[in-house]
Amino acid sequence: MNNKDRLELARWAVKLAKKHGADDVGVDVNYSRDIEISFLDKKLDQLNESTTNSMSLSIFAGGKYSAHTTNDLHKERLGKFIEEAIAMTKYLGQDPHRSLPDPKYYDGQKELDLKLADPAYAGVSSETRVKLAKEVGEAVYDFGKNIITVTSEYGDSHYGAVKMHSNGFEGLREGTTFYDGAMVTIDDGAGGRPAEYGYCQKRFIKDLASPEESARLAVDRINRRIGTKKMASGAYDMLVENRAASKLVGAMQYPLSGRALQQKNTFYEGKLGQAIASDKLTVTDDPFIVSGLGSRLYDGDGMATKKRTIIDKGVLKSYFIDWYYSRKLEMDPTIGGSTNMIFAYGDKSLDQMIAALDKGIVVTSFIGGNYNPTTGDFSYGLFGMYVENGKVIHPVSEMTVTGNYNELWKQLVEVGNDPYENSAMRRPSLHFENVSFSGI
Repeated sequence: MNNKDRLELARWAVKLAKKHGADDVGVDVNYSRDIEISFLDKKLDQLNESTTNSMSLSIFAGGKYSAHTTNDLHKERLGKFIEEAIAMTKYLGQDPHRSLPDPKYYDGQKELDLKLADPAYAGVSSETRVKLAKEVGEAVYDFGKNIITVTSEYGDSHYGAVKMHSNGFEGLREGTTFYDGAMVTIDDGAGGRPAEYGYCQKRFIKDLASPEESARLAVDRINRRIGTKKMASGAYDMLVENRAASKLVGAMQYPLSGRALQQKNTFYEGKLGQAIASDKLTVTDDPFIVSGLGSRLYDGDGMATKKRTIIDKGVLKSYFIDWYYSRKLEMDPTIGGSTNMIFAYGDKSLDQMIAALDKGIVVTSFIGGNYNPTTGDFSYGLFGMYVENGKVIHPVSEMTVTGNYNELWKQLVEVGNDPYENSAMRRPSLHFENVSFSGI
C-alpha cells in the first residue's frame, strides 16, 4: 500500500463514518518500517525489524469526542470498527472545545519538496545494513585503547502517512531516517569504567558519517573522561557543549506549550512580549529546512506550518498552541509543537569559546536530575572539563549544577557557531556566567 492507496482508504473511512452518524471525523492512515542492527564486541547482537500499518480515527459526534486506532486495514472489518467507534462515542460526556480545526488554518500550506524521503532507501540491502553496523565497532578498536566493551549500531526507518479531515483537509507525508554510532566503555586506569558514544542521524544515507568518523567521535569523547576529578562547590562560568545543550533547550518546550499554559504548569505563563533570556538568545521555529529532521508542511492538526520567531533577542514572541488548547485558552493557535529549532548563532566554535574562557566548567553531558516546569527550578548531574586561562586542566565528574531557568537564560553571554546537526533541535554551544555548582 502506498500513499495514494492510503488516501483512497481514508476517503472511504470518512464517508463511512459520516454515514454512521459522525458529525465530523479525522482519519490518519500510517505506515512505518524500522530496522535496528547492533554488534556487541564485534559479534552480531541484535537484528530487529518491525513494520506497522494503522488507522487512527478522531470521532466528533453530538458534541462528544473519542479516538480509536486499529492495525487491521481490511475494509470488511474496518467497517464494523468504525461503526462501533461512533456508537461508543455517544456514551461519553461532552467537551465543547473538541472539534476539527477551522478550515482557514489549513490554507497557506506551502508547495515545497522538503526532500524528506531518500530514493536510495529501497536499494539498501540487508548486507549493507549489517556491514555498516559492524564497521563502526571495528573502527573503535582501531582508534581506542583500554576498551572494555563496544556496542555499535545502524538503523533506518521509512514512513508514509495520510491525514484527512471531513471538513476539507487532505495531507500526505513520506520520509526516511538513517543513523549509525557506537557506545564505548573503557578502563580509565583508576578503577572507573566511563562510557561515551558517537552518533549520526540523517534523512539520506549518503549524508551519514562514515563508520570511521562515528567511531573516532566516540573514542575522542571517551578519552576526555580519563582522569576525572571532583571540584569544589562554587559559582563558575558554564560552557555547555551543543550536544549536551539539548537538556537545557528541551526544558523550554513543554512550558511553552498550550497544555502547560492551560494547566498553569509553566514558568512562562503571562510572559509573552517579555524578556525571558539575555539578548544573545534568538530562536526560530522553521518547518521548511530541506531534509530537516523536524521539517513538515502541516502539523498534527492539519494546520499549515509557518516559520515563526519564538524568542527574539531574549523576548518571548510565541507559544506552541495546538487547536484544542487554543480553544480552551481562547487564543489563536500557532502549532502543536516545534519543527526545526534554529538559533541565531555566534562567531566562535566550541574550541574558540574554550580558548577565551578565563575560568569555568565545560559541560559535555548532563546525567539524571530533574526540573520543575511550574517554577523553573532545576538540578542536574554532569560530566565535563575544568578550564583555566583557556586551557583544559582536567575532566570533571560528581558535580551538580542547580538554578532556575528564569535566571539561567538571562545569564547567557555567548552562543557558538556550531549547530548540532543530528537533531531537529539545532542548538549551539552555550556560555552562561556565574552559575552555581555543587561539588566537594
